[in-house]
Amino acid sequence: MWEQVMEEAPRFFGYYNLLFIGEALVNTLLLSWIGATVGFGFGFLFAICRHPRLFGVLPLRIVATLYVELFRRIPFLVKLMCVFFAFQLSGAQASLFTVALVTVVLSAAAFAAEIARAGLESIPAPQWDAAEAMNFGRWRTLWRVVAPQSFRIVLPPLFGYTVGFIKSTSIASQIGVMELTYAAKILNTRGFSALLCFGTILLLYFLICWPTKHFGERLERRLARR
Repeated sequence: MWEQVMEEAPRFFGYYNLLFIGEALVNTLLLSWIGATVGFGFGFLFAICRHPRLFGVLPLRIVATLYVELFRRIPFLVKLMCVFFAFQLSGAQASLFTVALVTVVLSAAAFAAEIARAGLESIPAPQWDAAEAMNFGRWRTLWRVVAPQSFRIVLPPLFGYTVGFIKSTSIASQIGVMELTYAAKILNTRGFSALLCFGTILLLYFLICWPTKHFGERLERRLARR
C-alpha cells in the first residue's frame, strides 16, 4: 500500500490537482466562516427576541423559540436536503454552494441563539436593575451593560461550534458541492488511492480545525483571567 502511495504521490501533487484541492479548500473555508459569521449574527437577534427584558412581543418570542428548538434538533443532512428541495420547488436559480451556505447559516443561527441566550441570562438580575435605576433604556442596557459582560461568556463556545460547522460542510458533498470531501471522492475515482486522497483531505481539515479550536481555548483562558 505504501509503495503505491509513494508511486502516485508525484502525480497526485501535480499542479492541476493542487489547484483542484485549493479550490475545494477555499469553498470549505467560505462555507464554514461566512455561514458561521452570518448565522451567529442572526442567532444573536433571535436571542434578543427570546429575552423578556429586551423584547416584549410574545408572538415573536414564540416564533424565535420554535425556530431555535426545531433547527437544533434536525440533523444537518436533513436540513441540507430540505433547503435543496425548497429551492427546487420555488423555482429559484441558486447554485449548490448557495444551498449549502444557507443551510450552514440556518444551523449556525439556531445554535448561536441558544449560546447567546445563555450568555444574556448569565448576567445577574441586579445588573439589569441597576441599569434601569440609572434610567438606561433596554437597548442602552444591552449594549453598555449586558453585552460586554456576556461577550466573554459567549465567544469561546462559538469557536467550538465553528469547528463543528467546518466538519459539517463535508456533508454538502452529498448534493455535489465542490468542497474538500467531494474533491477527495473525485480524485479517488480518477485512480488515486483512497489513502492518499482522503489522507490529504484529513490533514487539511486538521490544519483548519486545530488552529481554530486552539485560538478559542486561548481566548477563553485570556478572558477568564480578566
